[in-house]
Amino acid sequence: MIVQPYLFFAGRCEEAIAFYREALGAQLLMLMHYGESPDGGRCPDGTQPPKDKVMHAAFRIGDTQVMASDGFASGRPEFKGIALSLSAADERQARMLFDALAEGGKVFQPFGPTFFSPGFGMVGDRFGVSWMVLVPAPTSP
Repeated sequence: MIVQPYLFFAGRCEEAIAFYREALGAQLLMLMHYGESPDGGRCPDGTQPPKDKVMHAAFRIGDTQVMASDGFASGRPEFKGIALSLSAADERQARMLFDALAEGGKVFQPFGPTFFSPGFGMVGDRFGVSWMVLVPAPTSP
């Protein structure tokens, strides 16, 4: 069994994917707009999101596949009660990733050493997605 994050960007999905490609080196795996679906993107309840918005996308960050959509493209993405945790190879990489995510976002906890990690920080990116960036603590031999 595997659990994968699925993020709804409410109309900013393609912009978010471009940001994650630049900031985190994400690789786009697939992207489909509502207008490309066989029924033109009409939802079971009869609503019709804009045809140019993302119905479904998948991208990879490191070893993790993240899925995303514009949902109903309301323009009001909400990411409450959840954060994505990003483990980096070392402090330099973690700092670089943290700084890239913080660009246009909001720092909740500045990046720095803690009792559980040589480097840890919490940030909300420009889309409102919360991230915890950390360097795993060294394991004892």
